Amino acid sequence: MPSRSPPPSPGAREWPCCRCTLINPICSDKCEACEAPRPLELDADSPGVVVAAAALTPLRQLRRKRERSPAVADAECPVGVVAAPPSTPLRRLRRKGDRAPAVVDLPVEVESDSSPVVVGASGSPPRRCGRKRERAVSPDVVELCDSAGRAGGGGENGEGKAPAAKKASLRIHLDKKTIKIMTYNVWFREDMELSRRMDALGDLIKHHSPDFICFQEITPYIYLLMQKSEWWQQYKCLLSQEMSILKPYYCMQLSKVPVEPSEWIPFSNSIMGRELCITSVSTGEMTNLVLATTHLESPCPAPPKWDQMYSKERVVQAKKSLEILGHCRNAILCGDMNWDDKRDGPFPLQDGWIDAWVELKPGEDGWTYDTKANSMLSGNRKLQKRMDRFLCKLEDFKIDNIEMIGKEAIPGISYFKEKKVRKECRKIELPVFPSDHFGLVLTITKQEGGII
Repeated sequence: MPSRSPPPSPGAREWPCCRCTLINPICSDKCEACEAPRPLELDADSPGVVVAAAALTPLRQLRRKRERSPAVADAECPVGVVAAPPSTPLRRLRRKGDRAPAVVDLPVEVESDSSPVVVGASGSPPRRCGRKRERAVSPDVVELCDSAGRAGGGGENGEGKAPAAKKASLRIHLDKKTIKIMTYNVWFREDMELSRRMDALGDLIKHHSPDFICFQEITPYIYLLMQKSEWWQQYKCLLSQEMSILKPYYCMQLSKVPVEPSEWIPFSNSIMGRELCITSVSTGEMTNLVLATTHLESPCPAPPKWDQMYSKERVVQAKKSLEILGHCRNAILCGDMNWDDKRDGPFPLQDGWIDAWVELKPGEDGWTYDTKANSMLSGNRKLQKRMDRFLCKLEDFKIDNIEMIGKEAIPGISYFKEKKVRKECRKIELPVFPSDHFGLVLTITKQEGGII
């Protein structure tokens, strides 16, 4: 059984919430903002990892399995840090260095008439350490390509080369002219009708039947629920089960066609552990499509100034993502950009890149976070932003259609929220949607006359 965290040092008078990271007084047993229980420490074998009690039970079996796995870091690693899996044939573009601590993202602005919700650190993502473990060579080789379709290039200054593909290796081919891609921030709130929301998300997946899926805010428990879903069997998850339990939440890619496991390139300026997640698939003898997703730095105002919007960090991360992918002939970047056009300015699109929503639906708002249209959020302060986007650089494909999904409430369920109305607290009944964000589905088609 887990025991409470060790008593605080004599000078400690506060503790951070593992879910929303509000700083609570030491006398409180639960978070004053989100009511999450005070963090509990795992058993004596894992003193370096702390989790909330609510998340402990469904992960116990997986944690024990991980303790027996050869992937556990060697003696050179600090306690609680697990070595990352060995490299895959996909060219690594990440820079050396430790990742910054991850924090929980709550993309809701602070309301003047409600208790403050503060976002902060809740743990550290895994980092590479110790010796590399040998692995069998994969028969499938996928490489990132430069604008001329040649392997290599990349890195921050174009340095570094992709590993040469052996002549006997097989390339992965996607024998389709039309490709459908979904991006969705699923909302990590596990206390908000999670099972029903994941069922509704599954219905959307079965209805639209995307070839690729890019998720954001997946938690270890959400990962387990998805594994049990009927639609899961049609896809290959590009994240290993062992890696899925190492961070509080993360991006995840799934594919209907065989592709290499995702690569993660951490942003060196992120204090939230944010990163670029990349995979690649061959759609013909010479035509590669590189698909990337990310969750850029989140606005998280906190006392005393309430001005921590992280706009500069977000802009740098956006530019870096496009720079990395700019070496590819065909690349798509999608996900929760947390973008605010008023605060952050226009998205820093480089030559050859387009915003799919602006291109296909000019004049339409495209708000994927909308407290008016998503009435589950109507108890919050008004906020309407086009946070989720598809950015495309395509020479052998054309964008055909983009659709916003998840805009309907789930029938038969609701929840109650306390809200101050004229200095009086009232409970209001609100519907439940699949997520606090709406999702996007993009359809692209291979152009005739392109490289095949």
